[in-house]
Amino acid sequence: QGSQAPASADRVPLNLSLVIDRSGSMAGDKIAYAKKAAQFIVDNLSPEDIVSSTAAYGAWLLETGAPPTVVIGRDARISGKLVAQLASATLQAMGIDVIDLGLATTPTVEMAVPYYRAGGGIILTASHNPREWNALKLLNQAGEFISAEAGKRLLDLVASGDITYADVDTLGTYREEVGALEHHIAQILSYPLVDVVAIQAKRFRVVVDAVNSVGALAIPALLEKLGCEVHLLYAEMNGDFSHNPEPLPQHLGELMARVKDTGADLGVAVDPDVDRLALVGPGGTWIGEEYTLVAVADYVLRHRSGAVVSNLSSSRALRDLAIGFGQTYHAAAVGEVNVVQKMKAVGAVIGGEGNGGIIVPDLHYGRDSLIGLALVLSHLALSEQDINQMRASYPAYTMIKDKLSLPAGFEVEAALQRLQTHFASEEINTEDGLKIDFTEGWVHLRRSNTEPIVRLYAEAADEVQAQHLADRVRQIFLPA
Repeated sequence: QGSQAPASADRVPLNLSLVIDRSGSMAGDKIAYAKKAAQFIVDNLSPEDIVSSTAAYGAWLLETGAPPTVVIGRDARISGKLVAQLASATLQAMGIDVIDLGLATTPTVEMAVPYYRAGGGIILTASHNPREWNALKLLNQAGEFISAEAGKRLLDLVASGDITYADVDTLGTYREEVGALEHHIAQILSYPLVDVVAIQAKRFRVVVDAVNSVGALAIPALLEKLGCEVHLLYAEMNGDFSHNPEPLPQHLGELMARVKDTGADLGVAVDPDVDRLALVGPGGTWIGEEYTLVAVADYVLRHRSGAVVSNLSSSRALRDLAIGFGQTYHAAAVGEVNVVQKMKAVGAVIGGEGNGGIIVPDLHYGRDSLIGLALVLSHLALSEQDINQMRASYPAYTMIKDKLSLPAGFEVEAALQRLQTHFASEEINTEDGLKIDFTEGWVHLRRSNTEPIVRLYAEAADEVQAQHLADRVRQIFLPA
């Protein structure tokens, strides 16, 4: 995990984080990858820490008996190449072979692990966090995030320093590969629900905000194969993000204006590692990242029957949609790893997170903007509707997100129990913090692992109702 971003602009340190545990969620200006697993909290992770963390990952990998090969890929962050060199050399020193994809999206690396028959993977990215941050996302042999148990073992290895390096005759090899994105796109184009012919016939005009990272490499390559006319914003892959890299409406004014000015059919925004997808409709209409998953699920459920999964902080619109199709909806704790576990448990046909993360299980168990975009375009091509019309047809909800600052010594668990008692007649979920489902909406509270705050999300039919629910809960949780 990382610390607060530095307040001083005079000397900006390199902030790096080891991403290994159960939650997998990111929030605010820091990486908050922790829930129930062991926590590894440092300020300004040093090159020595990168080496020790990578070495621990390599030792864990060798313990599992997986093939001694690791795929590495990075987004366009300024520190990415430096971190990749340190990680690669460390793995080689342990006798582990390295396949370096260079600039690559998170889902591309995830798919490359089984494609190259590797034992694991490391993605160097801090997702939507600012340019001075970076992180190691660690993958298992399936190309999925490692488990909480694996994370605990890894942290034990970091703490113990019990690492064995190879001798000079058994060092690992290093090679660069350039075919991973081509493989990724080929798998998407051959995916049964992606109607390439229908999309190509429409000649969609699409504006893409690539935020000066690897979206500029991957998204246009996919769209061109689909016969789309591409207008690309911020295509220089230098990691000097053109705006706040989280794909939220307050950061995407130029994208919305460009969609309107060009008369485009669709606007697309991704985060720096391309696992989140946000959409803009004709005329520059913000669709909302919560509705990316809803639109994809709508399309998938028209063709397949099965369960649907999202996390507890995602919009109720997905649940309503699933029920409308006669299918079951399941909620998971926040974090990709938790959503994936739930999807596997219930045999879901589609799932993801309301932040624009789409998980298509029979492609791979990871959030993937490329397959999400291909399915959205298939839906548009076959429905004869634009994305604005689709959005208007879905259940309408408004979500608000807040932070509750906690006084020194505040007893969070006692306050949560007080809420459970007060709202005992409502539907209560304690899997991840506390979620209260009311008839008219819901409120979800989750304690931060890195700040003295509780995050409070609320959703209802409109902002007034959502705020009313949030206020009711806040007054009991944190009395004046």
